[in-house]
Parts: sequence; C-alpha cells; structure tokens
Amino acid sequence: MAFGQYTNLDFDQIKTSIRDYLRANTNFTDYDFEGSNLSIIIDALAYNTYTTAYNTNMAANECFLDSATLRENVVSLARNIGYVPRSRRSARARISFIVSGLLETSTLTLNSGIICNGAGDNTNYIFCIPEDITIPVVNGVAQFDNIEIYEGNFITQEFTVDTSLFNQRYILDNSSIDTSTIKVKVKSSSTSTSSVTYKQIDNIIGITSTASSYLLQEIEDERYELIFGDNVIGKKLSNNNVVTVSYITTDGKDGNGASEFSFIGNITNQDGGAINSGLIGLVSTEEKSRDGDEIESISSIKYFAPRIYSSQYRAVTSSDYESVLGYIYPNVESVTAFGGEEMTPPRFGKVFISVKPRNGDFLSDQTKRELVQKLKSYAVAGIVPEFIDLKYLYVELTTNPYYNPSLNDNPENLKTGVSNALTQYSRSIDVNKFGGRFKYSKAVSLIDSIDSSITSNITLVTIRRNLKAVLGQFAQYEVCYGNMFHTQESSYNIVSTGFTIEGVIGTVYLADEVINRDKGRIFFFTYTEGGTPNIVKKNAGTVDYMHGEVLIDTVNILSTTIANNVVEIQAIPHSNDIVGLRDLYVKFDMTNTTVNMIPDLISSGENTSGSRFVHTHSYYTPTYTRKSNSPVSASAVTVLPSTASSSATTTSGGTYSSTTSSSSSSSSSSSSSSSSSGYGY
Repeated sequence: MAFGQYTNLDFDQIKTSIRDYLRANTNFTDYDFEGSNLSIIIDALAYNTYTTAYNTNMAANECFLDSATLRENVVSLARNIGYVPRSRRSARARISFIVSGLLETSTLTLNSGIICNGAGDNTNYIFCIPEDITIPVVNGVAQFDNIEIYEGNFITQEFTVDTSLFNQRYILDNSSIDTSTIKVKVKSSSTSTSSVTYKQIDNIIGITSTASSYLLQEIEDERYELIFGDNVIGKKLSNNNVVTVSYITTDGKDGNGASEFSFIGNITNQDGGAINSGLIGLVSTEEKSRDGDEIESISSIKYFAPRIYSSQYRAVTSSDYESVLGYIYPNVESVTAFGGEEMTPPRFGKVFISVKPRNGDFLSDQTKRELVQKLKSYAVAGIVPEFIDLKYLYVELTTNPYYNPSLNDNPENLKTGVSNALTQYSRSIDVNKFGGRFKYSKAVSLIDSIDSSITSNITLVTIRRNLKAVLGQFAQYEVCYGNMFHTQESSYNIVSTGFTIEGVIGTVYLADEVINRDKGRIFFFTYTEGGTPNIVKKNAGTVDYMHGEVLIDTVNILSTTIANNVVEIQAIPHSNDIVGLRDLYVKFDMTNTTVNMIPDLISSGENTSGSRFVHTHSYYTPTYTRKSNSPVSASAVTVLPSTASSSATTTSGGTYSSTTSSSSSSSSSSSSSSSSSGYGY
C-alpha cells in the first residue's frame, strides 16, 4: 500500500505512519516493532523525513518576501522589486568656530575626515565630514558657520578596473556604513590628476548611456556593492580606471545626543600648509547630534519594499508620501500625510505631512527643509509638500479598581501592578502614533486581569490638548481634538488651568456654556477655591461639540500658571475610545493617570449587606477648574487674587477632571495675530 499524505511535520506522527505501513505488509504482520531493532531503523527514517520536510518548508518560505526570515534573503527579494534597504545613519550635529590671526592667507580648507570629538551619555564619539569645506579669509579671520558633522570614522577605499576579469565586483569591505555619505570619484588612471564624481541613483529613469552614475545594493553581512553602467544605462568603466570611494562608518543611534565638541581636525591654507592649532577658537554647538539610526530592520523592509514599489518612486497619493518619507528619512517613528483639500478651508495644491521622530518630539527646521528638498524628486509637479508640527492628544485615566482584601491585603502592590500594566499598554501599537486609537475595553479588562483579588473597576477617561500661548500679543487660538465632546452639565464640561490676560487682575480660567447639542460658548472667569466663579468675559470663543473644536477669540495672554506658556484644556470625550485624526498624535500619558484602590467589602464577606460598600461615580464629579501637577511657571507666584468686578451673571456648574499631572514637553496649537485665526488640524 502507499503512504498517506502528511498533514503536518510532527515526528511522532511520521513515525506512526511508517509503522502502520509496515504492519500492513504481510511479511511484518506478527512483528514486534517496539521491542525489536527495527524500531531504530523506523526512528532513522522518521528523522530523515522530518528533517527533509522541515528544510523543504524553510527553503520554500525563504522564496517569498512575506515569509523570509534571513536578512540576506529578504534583501535579495526586495532587490527584485528595486528596493534598497536603508543603511545605518550617522548622527549629525552642527557646529561653528573661527580661526583668527591669519596672515597672508586668502582661503582656508577644512579637510574631509575627522573633525571633532563629541561627548554624550558619558561616551565620546568621533565626528567627521565627507568632503572638504573651503571658505575665504576676511581681515585675518575665517569663520566656519553651521558646519554639519557626522558621527563615525572616515574611510577611503580604492579599486582598479580590470576588464580581463569576467565579473569584477566593487564591494565595500566595511559594514555599518552610512550610504548617504558615500562619495565616488573615478580617475582615468593611477597617474591622472583629475577625476570625475559619480552620482548615486535609485532608479534608471532619465539615465543616459553617458551618465556618470552608479547603483548601490546591499549584499551579505550588511555590506554594500557598487554597480556601474554598461554604456546603455550609465557610463561604463574603462580598463585601468581608478575608483576611489570614501564613506563614514557609524555607531548609528548611539551617537545621538552629543552636545560638547572639541576640534581635532585638519585645516590647511591655500598652499596646502597646515594651520597652527592655537589659532583655532572654541567650538560652539549650533545643534546637538541627532537622527542617528540603525540599519533598516527586516520587518521594515517587508513593510516598505512593496509600498515603494507600488508608488514607483513617485508621490501621488497621501499614502505614497507616507511610504516615501519612511524610505528617505530613517528616523521616523510615525508619519501621517493628507491633502490640503481635507482642510477647512481647503488648501488645494498642497500635501501636509506630520512626523514623530524616534529621538525627540518635533523635527527641527533644518530637517524639514532637507526633507522638502528630497521630496521634490518624488513629488508630482504642482503639489507642494509642507511639514507641520505634530499635535499631541493626551489621554488621561482615573481608575478605581475594587479588590478583595481577603485575597490580597496589600493595596499598594496591587496599585503598582495596575500602573505597570497600564504603562505596558501605553507603549503598545494601539497608541503613541498617528491614527492611533486608545481602546477603552482593553484598558479596563487589563486592569481586571492584574490579580485574582481585583473584582471590578470603574475607569473614567478625559482628553487634553496643550495650548501654547503667545505671551504679550493679541492672538486667536484654535484647539482641535478630533473626537466628539460629551456634555453632561449646562456648563464646565471643558475646563483649563489658569492664566492671566490683559485688563483682568488675578488668575483666569476658561470653561464652556452649552447652547445646544452641537455648539457651546467659551467664557473666562476668575475663581478662588471654595468660592463662586466670577465671569469676566462671557463671549470669549466657541465650542463645536460634534467635531471636538475649541476656538478662542482674540485675547492677550500675559502669563500662565503652567510652565512653558502652556494652558492645559481638558474635555470629556463622547466615546471612551479615543482616535487620532489627521496630525493628532495619540499619547496615553501614564504620568497623568490616577489609580485609587478601593476595598470590595461585599466580596470579602465583611459587609455582605452592602451598607458600607464604597460607591464610585461612573460620571465625572464636577469642579470648576482643571487640577494639574505640571511644573508651575515662575510668573505664577506673582499672580494676585482677583479684584475684578463683573456685571455678568455667575454661572454655576462644574468640571469633570481628575487630579493629573502633565509633561512639561507640550504640543502647541497654532496661533496668529488678531488679523487672522489660528490653524487647527
């Protein structure tokens, strides 16, 4: 009889199938398979079948990009669709220094190679430049301004072209290369004094037979190979040509954060003579090192390769911009792009891009300019890319877990466990990204599953945006949350921390007054703890509850009680699932989350009648202002108690806020002068 078809690779099932096959043969009808030496032969056959099947399965998996696991195979498969994985990226910094006391010197050249020693995180790093920098000397002084330097070692490698070799390869010996620093120059021979600079290309569109260009590809062991033209696509190298390749090898993201630099480079005059090091001034740091990154991971290659291929290296749709940006800028943690036609009012002909970098909160202006220039080679004519700073949408929780004291009499340990679990969730793929979504059911079920002693929990959600005030100027502000607001009172559903405004003595707060289910009115008021709110401006702006927008009319904010000119504005979401819309970056901020452990006296049997059971509100307990533990502004201590009078009617009600704290690093809403309104999303 024939073997049956195997449905899995389990060794025991393979062995059983072989034994059943032999038993079906009349020659082995009465044979004792378990007690005879034939069992050893059956084991060997099963092992051979198992190993062969496993290797065949793995070999088949390595043939497809989605299932391949070895980096060399993933890179090779990505190469088939024209994708070159990102290399390591050197951390870049900007420095300035002057050289003075120069006599009879017209120009100075900062030679390529090692420039500075940079200190960061108790470790020193070498910084280099890939090309010479020449500047003029004016009145005996040469000023090197805003020089960009790269972390790593500067290396030069030469190849001599030998056409007698059937397949000569130009492989760079070192790994950890930052391919953006590769410079290729070709001389006609070793004795030639002139050279031609070859440019790297990532596609062959528009490349002629005489173009001095080369392609780059990753090969085994994370090394790189240069590929030159063949006189059809690109110029072909000739016999005895000398190819000189210079590049920087780097430590990647480890080099980020260096801020103190000392000069150790080489400067020469117009005649090639070295400059006395005593003439070189101290190095000032214009921008500390940033944007260093590791080589592109296997998962990233699998994600971006098909998307870059589908866009054909052209940015047309918003998803194309997201894919291309992740390809050209490796320091992306999260990115979102959307067309100007989605704006209110529409801004046709533009695409807006917001990026959360891995090593920081915002892109520097220099990085934005560089990315705009790089995107021009991908963008369709007439579409203008514009970078906007991301806006944080903070999610804050007040959770009240009930626990059985009979099963666990240490509420502090339970509280720590709840905090640790929520912290782990705050780092998950659900939040901390554009398009992120805080999932309420996951959070509450996570709390219940911490320990068997936790019987239930009542958890409240609030959302917050930080308004960055322009002090001493009349401005309008628009703060967008991208989530519908909930109103459960006639006033004080939206509350803020304190600030001072022109014309009013004392600390001012803002809140809302409901007009109808869609709209509300913002008013300013002063308040003393335990007293009654005193309205100082009844019509200070509007609220759109349906779209989650707060618009503040022209106001001159003089100071804020929270540091960094921040006014924290808190709202109650209509849904406990919070979504990041467009350029809103969802951040589940654990520093603002409060955990209150409550003993469940019914479950413990201590009070089965429930007469002493502690009830917790499932809705927000009203107060008038937002409570915050954020760092206090130095100007807050000078704020005087309010003596302003108002003929407006006092509005009663309350806010719904938990005792929270806020990070001092804040996202600002857009603002402008009183002649125009701030911009929202």
